[in-house]
Amino acid sequence: MRPDMPREVKEFEEKVVQVNRVSKKTKGGNRISFSVLVVVGDKKGRVGVGLGKAKDVASAVKKATSFAQRHLITVPMKGTTIPHEMEIKLGASRIIMKPAPEGSGVIAGGAVRAVVDAAGIRDVVAKILGSANKANNVYATLEALKRLKQLT
Repeated sequence: MRPDMPREVKEFEEKVVQVNRVSKKTKGGNRISFSVLVVVGDKKGRVGVGLGKAKDVASAVKKATSFAQRHLITVPMKGTTIPHEMEIKLGASRIIMKPAPEGSGVIAGGAVRAVVDAAGIRDVVAKILGSANKANNVYATLEALKRLKQLT
């Protein structure tokens, strides 16, 4: 990159949570493709999740990112944490999220951490129960954040 060129500032931060290599048996051999799970957020309360599928990883990431940016949700926040406790069951995933005092940080597993970080929540305690499937856990976390209510 040339030093005189202006740097492109990204509005959203994107995080690749999972890359799956999918192989399909066909008459002529194996067809290989990739499915990528991406979380995007602006760290100011907006977050989205996208799943992209393509023949190569870069295209799959691009598709997932564009889908996530088109389907953003706004997360209600109380300072740097969530407004109240939330427990959700979605499919096989069960997730518990609790507000935490300022300065305690994000205490959560990988799938929840990615979504919460992208949303800009800096203090929260979360636990994943049930499924170890990252995609299910990410979608369950997103649903939990959708259902949060702003307390006055």
